[in-house]
Amino acid sequence: MLDLIPASLPMWFQVGAIALWLGGVLLVAEIIRRWRGESELVRKVVHIGTGNIIVLAWGLRIPLWVCLIACISFCIITYISYHKPILPMLNSVGRKTLGVFYYAVSITVLVAYFWSINQPEYAVVGILVMAWGDGLAALIGQKWGKHPYIFMDSQKTWEGSGAMLVTSYIVLILVGAIAGNFSPLTWLISLPVAIVATTLEAISPGGTDNLTVPLASGFLCYGLSIMAGIIA
Repeated sequence: MLDLIPASLPMWFQVGAIALWLGGVLLVAEIIRRWRGESELVRKVVHIGTGNIIVLAWGLRIPLWVCLIACISFCIITYISYHKPILPMLNSVGRKTLGVFYYAVSITVLVAYFWSINQPEYAVVGILVMAWGDGLAALIGQKWGKHPYIFMDSQKTWEGSGAMLVTSYIVLILVGAIAGNFSPLTWLISLPVAIVATTLEAISPGGTDNLTVPLASGFLCYGLSIMAGIIA
């Protein structure tokens, strides 16, 4: 499917597409903030929307050095935001953690490694599992969660964890199909990765799921793919 996109696109087009997407995400988030005033919904819109930038970077074949500049900048901005309110829409849900910074770090690590070995789809897997899985788990758990459970100081719902599991599995299948790795083995490998991601999302304290879930999902999927012979 990626073969339909030209192998070489002008840098201005690549950067412009990313900037346009990011601007659209922030615009939608601001509209929701003004219209609904639900800070958690706003945060998850930004969480999912910014995570999807990795799909554009993959599809547009944005080079590693450009990705790293963006990722490192994201790390710096989110770390500063932990101490100063420069990203209020991401840090206004009644809790103060380094979660957004961990999210930026995990993106940076995944991009740095998998772009460098020409296997970007595994970075996409890790980031989208976190973006969509965690995002929908929180929204569904809060709206329809009727069966809570507590691990350490964190309260989750079985409905939210179920949404995380299903969403993660679908993400893994879709990314595999787009990357050209769609086979019965893809269906098989995706299940343990989704289970691990769901477990880590449930047990990781203090926003560290933004670090553990993407890294575990990306690297576990890559390792299992090697073992199954999907990649050399």
